[in-house]
Amino acid sequence: MLIEVKSLPIKEVINNIAEAFETTYEQSCGEYFLNLPEHIGKGNIRGINFEGGMGIVQYDCIFEEEVEFHFTINKVHPLKFLYCLEGSLEHRFEGYDDQHEIVQYQEAIVASDLFNGHILCFKPKTHTIINSLEITRNEFQKKIQCELVTMDDKLQKLFNDIEAKELFYHDGFYSLKLADLFREMQTFQGGDFLKKLFLEGKAYQMLTEQILQYEDDLNDISGRNILRRTEIKQIELASELIRKRISKLDNIAEIASEVGLNANKLQEGFQSLYGTSVKQYIKQTRLNLIKDLVLNTEYSMSEIVDLAGISSKSYLAKIFREEYGTAPSDYRKHFIDSLTKKQ
Repeated sequence: MLIEVKSLPIKEVINNIAEAFETTYEQSCGEYFLNLPEHIGKGNIRGINFEGGMGIVQYDCIFEEEVEFHFTINKVHPLKFLYCLEGSLEHRFEGYDDQHEIVQYQEAIVASDLFNGHILCFKPKTHTIINSLEITRNEFQKKIQCELVTMDDKLQKLFNDIEAKELFYHDGFYSLKLADLFREMQTFQGGDFLKKLFLEGKAYQMLTEQILQYEDDLNDISGRNILRRTEIKQIELASELIRKRISKLDNIAEIASEVGLNANKLQEGFQSLYGTSVKQYIKQTRLNLIKDLVLNTEYSMSEIVDLAGISSKSYLAKIFREEYGTAPSDYRKHFIDSLTKKQ
C-alpha cells in the first residue's frame, strides 16, 4: 500500500493519512491522532507541532500489508530524527535507490536535498513503534537565535542548511537516556494542556541528547562515554561476573574490559540499572554474601574473609558493623539464639 503525503505541517500530514486510510482523525490541544481501521491494521499514528519549528510524530502500528509512506510535498522537508523502539523500518530518500534499514534501538538523522522527500516502509504483521522528531530548520533558527558555533561542524552545516542543498544521513544506536525519555513519553498520564507542555519539553531534551550522542559517535568505540540502549546486556553481564567472582575480584577496569565497555559507560550503566556506583554494588554484593554465610553456614570468620574476597577479619568486622550495627559473630549468635527459642 502506497500512501502519498503531500502536505505540511503535522495536522495536514495526519489528515492526508486519514483520507488515504478512509478514516477520520481526532485532535486535542494541538495533538492529532488517528486509529488504524481494521482493514489496514491495528494501532495508531499521532503527531504534534510546537512553536519554533519542532514537532513529534509517533507510529505505533501493526499493518496487515506492507505500507510505504511517500512524503513528497514540493517544499524543503523537515530534518528528521527517527528512533525505532520496536520492529524495524526502511527509509530511502525520494529520487535515490539506497535503502536504509533502521532496526530496534537504532536511530537515524535524515535530511533530504532540495524539494525531495522521504519514503518510510513498514513491514506487514510486525509491531513497529517509530518516534520521529521533526525540525523545520528556518523556523528553528529564528526560535533559538544562536550561531551554533560550539556544535560539531557537520551538525552546524546541517542545521544551517535551510535551503536543503545537501543530503544527510547518519545512524547509530540510541542512548539509555533517550530510551528513558521515550518511556516517559509513552506513560505520561497528564491532561491535554499538561501533556502538550510535557511533550514540548521532551522534544528539546531529545534533541539535546541526540546532539550529545552524535558527537560521542564521532569517537572510536573505546572512547565513547554515552551508554547505548543495546549495551544493557553488557551491564547485566558485568553484574553477573561481580556476583560470581566476588571472592577474587581485582578491579573495575578488568570487568569493564571483559564485557566490552569502558569504565565510564560501566558506571553510567550501573547508575541507571541499579541506582548505585559499581563500587557500591560490589560492596553490597559482598555484604549480602557475608550475611548469608554468617547466618546459613558454619564457616569461621577467617573462612568468610576468604570467600568474600576481603583483606582481614578486622575489615570484615568494620563493614559488617557499619551495615548491621553489630559484629558478625554476635549477629550469628543472636540469630541462633532466636531460632532456639522459637523451637
